[in-house]
Amino acid sequence: MNNQKSIMRRFLFCATFLGMVCLTAPARSETTVDHALYAELLEKYVHNGVVDYQGLKKEEAKLDRYLKILEETDTKALTRNERFAFYINAYNAWTIKLILGAYPDITSIKDLGSLFKSPWEKKIARIDGEVITLDNLEHDILRPRFKDPRIHFAVNCASRSCPPLRSEPYRGDVLDRQLTETTETFVNDSARNRLEGDTLYVSSIFKWYAEDFNEDVVGFFTKYVGGEIRKVLKEHAEEIEVEYLDYDWSLNGK
Repeated sequence: MNNQKSIMRRFLFCATFLGMVCLTAPARSETTVDHALYAELLEKYVHNGVVDYQGLKKEEAKLDRYLKILEETDTKALTRNERFAFYINAYNAWTIKLILGAYPDITSIKDLGSLFKSPWEKKIARIDGEVITLDNLEHDILRPRFKDPRIHFAVNCASRSCPPLRSEPYRGDVLDRQLTETTETFVNDSARNRLEGDTLYVSSIFKWYAEDFNEDVVGFFTKYVGGEIRKVLKEHAEEIEVEYLDYDWSLNGK
């Protein structure tokens, strides 16, 4: 009997201790980033992928306030999708800031480079206590950490051939839908990709980042393209030749 009482006391102690641990354990992070300022700017100055840099220039102080929010964000406190959206928005917002620094005396983002350094190699983005480049954001963070080829249709390089800048921020809670919509919009845009006979003409993005598309452009298009093109690609995949279109680096402005 005494042994049973001892066992019971130990059981009650363990149950009480575990209960206290559960009550005091930190809750799963629900931290989100306030993209409201950025949302206002995108809705007002980005239409069908065309950016009104003149209008943005007048409200550059609002963009700066948003970039300050990004700078002060602890990305480790974010969920995976919130981090993913954060870095996409950071890339796009800092690209806009880079353009505004020279606007209106600029016709292409490439004008901001030099013989020794491209504009994507300039340390401009203040994130997680560091000052990093747009290349760092894309090639050291977005591509290797998230391994999602749809990234290439979400980040915007401020150029006409680049996938259009979305008129709203990316958000963790609807990120998958946004990435799919952005990808479908791009691959179904005949001004950027088209099928002529047995030749699929596609953006140079698919050449530059072939590994991200598993070296299978036709397979990727079959997944996201619609209508008759999808049918042809599915039925004649082995016969399709892929050609890459020239890239227009002129500014995606009005």
